[in-house]
Amino acid sequence: MNKKRLFTKSIVALTVAMASQQAAAAGFQLNGQSATGLGRAFAGDAVIADNASVLSRNAAAMALFDAPAISLGLNVIDTDIQVKDIDYKFAGQSVPGQSNQSVGGTAYVPNIYYIHPINDKFTVGGGIYSNFGTKTEFDDSFAGNEYGGLTDVKSINFALSVAYRINDQFSVGGGLDVIYGSGKLERTNAMLEAGLGAKGKLVDVDADGYALGWNIGSVYELNEDNRFGLSYRFSPDLKAEGDISLGGNKVDEKLIMPLPDMAEFSGFHKLNDQFAVHYSVQWIKWSEFDKLETDGGTHLNDYNWKDGWHYALGGTYYLNNDWDLRAGYMYDTSAQDQTTSISVPDSDRQWLSAGFTYHIDNKSNIDFGVTYLMGKDISVNESTPNPDPSTASMLPNITSVSATTRANAWLYGVQYSRSF
Repeated sequence: MNKKRLFTKSIVALTVAMASQQAAAAGFQLNGQSATGLGRAFAGDAVIADNASVLSRNAAAMALFDAPAISLGLNVIDTDIQVKDIDYKFAGQSVPGQSNQSVGGTAYVPNIYYIHPINDKFTVGGGIYSNFGTKTEFDDSFAGNEYGGLTDVKSINFALSVAYRINDQFSVGGGLDVIYGSGKLERTNAMLEAGLGAKGKLVDVDADGYALGWNIGSVYELNEDNRFGLSYRFSPDLKAEGDISLGGNKVDEKLIMPLPDMAEFSGFHKLNDQFAVHYSVQWIKWSEFDKLETDGGTHLNDYNWKDGWHYALGGTYYLNNDWDLRAGYMYDTSAQDQTTSISVPDSDRQWLSAGFTYHIDNKSNIDFGVTYLMGKDISVNESTPNPDPSTASMLPNITSVSATTRANAWLYGVQYSRSF
């Protein structure tokens, strides 16, 4: 009986950890804050300030507005996540017939922003957008769904910000972020559940929660055509509660989800009446996600994440009074180091982006952006150790899986902006 309880605890802890890992590691930043930024791989987005969506990257850049402005849009993220060359083993024996899995999907990410100058010193603004989220779903026929299953994680940022212009060159800003997060997580394996005498799925979670974060930023304007922006965003630990059951047994503790802080430096340089170049370097503190535990002290798993970086370079061509054309490239480094998973198809990625603005009149415009995101093949090996010391030497793992994962995506966006 003691061995059975130990086995149950081991399986449950591992599968909860893997399920929750998807929310923080594979979700990453959606980078869907605007179609305008999408069309230039978000190069220069913390300082360009060509519409109100800039408050999602740097509150200080609101000081660049001399009239009220609104921007609303929709980004579509269509992921192509492939898990291939699968070898799943149960009790040391390969389970035949495991076909390749296509576990991506389509996500719709809306956003809306409003900026309002109070006077020549103070500007306030607010926005609703998302920084994190993902969805992957393996087929029910997949034998190793204690490693796959369903992961559906969403987040929404409700932002309130203020900017202050110190002088003609320096501006500062900051704000608060109310972050709402929700997640549905399922991990199941009929053979394991039967062997454990489980009353339900290994993991079945439908939970949500709120957290409060903050951000600060600054802008330095060398002159009208050259400026730099620097911002820092603190992301808190989010506590999620709701319907959480492990092996059919309800858990009354909250799951603590660490979210990464972010810092970004951007530059913008208008070379002449027709050309501008812009760039960004962003740091993401994924090492913050070092462990997963509950508020009751239940330790579920440790991780080996490393901090991530984005390097983006873009250009804008001002064709005429009606059309602006833009393009950009980003190199996005992986947060994973040694720990990988079939449900976390992460790797270094490259972004190829293009977009345009059509000026309806001198106060309103429509932006379109598109990006192709290219990942790399990653070899994955996962296992569930045998917790029974009397048999562990003969059978070190209860189950294991090896595979190759790759994640690509298309991102599309449309944005309407107007000043008043």
